[in-house]
Amino acid sequence: MRTQVRTGQVLTVVVLLFMTFDGVIHLLRIAPVVDAFRQLGYPLAAAVPLGVVEIACVALYLVPATRAIAAVLLTAYFGGAVATQVRAGADWFPVIFPVLLGVLLWSGLSFTDGRVRRALTASAA
Repeated sequence: MRTQVRTGQVLTVVVLLFMTFDGVIHLLRIAPVVDAFRQLGYPLAAAVPLGVVEIACVALYLVPATRAIAAVLLTAYFGGAVATQVRAGADWFPVIFPVLLGVLLWSGLSFTDGRVRRALTASAA
């Protein structure tokens, strides 16, 4: 059981570090963000609010009492990212990457939280 919890923590940290990095670069509006927003057809003015949403979701996830709702909010964010990439006609990797982040996030949460694990296994039955 200890290995399962540690695995869940590692999976979670990977996702949260990536989301923190992504949120910060949105706030800073560095050149790759500017280019990506142009390619995806989003106004650059949306970068900062999106960065704030990402960082707020990470902060919510760090509070144990709000972890599950933060996972739901991040899943919604990932869904928007998938939709954006599909609309833009992106290759397969930019489309699947947010899905992989969601799988890692929920896997990590289910490995560390028995309530989530039971809810996920009950819904699969």
